[in-house]
Amino acid sequence: MLEQGRKAAARSINALMTATYWQIGRRIVESEQGGDARAAYGQALLQRLSADLTKRFGRGFGVDNLELMRLFYQSYPPATISESLIRKSEAADPASKSVSPIRDFSLQELAESLPLSWTHYVHLIRRTRSSEERSFYEAEALRGGWSVRQLDRQIGSQFYTRALMSRNKRAILDEGGVAQRGDAMTPEEAIKDPYVLEFLDLKDEYSETQLEEALIQRLEDFLLELGGDFTFVGRQRRLRIGDSWFRVDLLFFHRRLRCLVIIDLKLTELNHADVGQMHMYCNYAKEHWTLPGENPPVGLILCARTNAAIARYALEGLPNKVLAAEYHMVLPDEEILARELAKTRREWEAQHAIPTSSVRAESGT
Repeated sequence: MLEQGRKAAARSINALMTATYWQIGRRIVESEQGGDARAAYGQALLQRLSADLTKRFGRGFGVDNLELMRLFYQSYPPATISESLIRKSEAADPASKSVSPIRDFSLQELAESLPLSWTHYVHLIRRTRSSEERSFYEAEALRGGWSVRQLDRQIGSQFYTRALMSRNKRAILDEGGVAQRGDAMTPEEAIKDPYVLEFLDLKDEYSETQLEEALIQRLEDFLLELGGDFTFVGRQRRLRIGDSWFRVDLLFFHRRLRCLVIIDLKLTELNHADVGQMHMYCNYAKEHWTLPGENPPVGLILCARTNAAIARYALEGLPNKVLAAEYHMVLPDEEILARELAKTRREWEAQHAIPTSSVRAESGT
């Protein structure tokens, strides 16, 4: 009974949060931007709104979050909400009248039309490249009852592309619907979702999760912006070594070097255990992920501490010094990556007004 009550509470909070954020996104686009999809003064507008809303209502209204709300509304415009309500209404009563797309929706109607959690929609907006891809993952998440972790894993595994190219699409879809170990989330974890805690304006001891997400997202964008060498392969890629499961933060393929690049992000001081773990990842990738004709994988460890950022390549496992020298010459300079990491962290903490002492594990204790 208690478990069912907690699940119901988590669903109710997420439904209300998703509907509220859609309404805020609508306000930003329709009222503040005058209906212009991309107002020329967008960034300044969001900064002003962020300051005003944070002063009045507390946390959860940083520029990044407001931008997500704006994109959320644009991805699911009123016409889409109306179509969803019409389908539900006709399914319940075929003689029912159509719903006009030009009207205000109640929070209940929005919750019915947007049944996934806010965190699901954040991943759908941030990590898909087209409306078709987003719709595919949304439909599969609803069909299979995917948790956020399962959605994140499927996007990282290029599930959409594999299903699109497969001759046996049904088999791929059935395989993707099977949850793996670690996919499930408890009601307690759902309530402790950083977005939920911000929405409720509760003390957040989990801000580290959002910081990591922001750093990983920026790093992914930064590497892709450097040119055509880096090709995105996956995010939070799972690997099993012995009886333990691990996750690789980012996985790229470097076209010129013809090798995988494994990236691991830390918010603590770099230590020997981190280096050893990266060598373990590289050895696993060499054995299980590397294709014939490709060079050995390279590891990149990034430490984004409050006062300093460090980037270090793991090249010790390469077969010879010549190949290591070539990797060093072609790969982005470690100092450039460290500066970008430090800059991103400073900007994120300034936007979220988080004191440096509030992020856990800074001292490594």
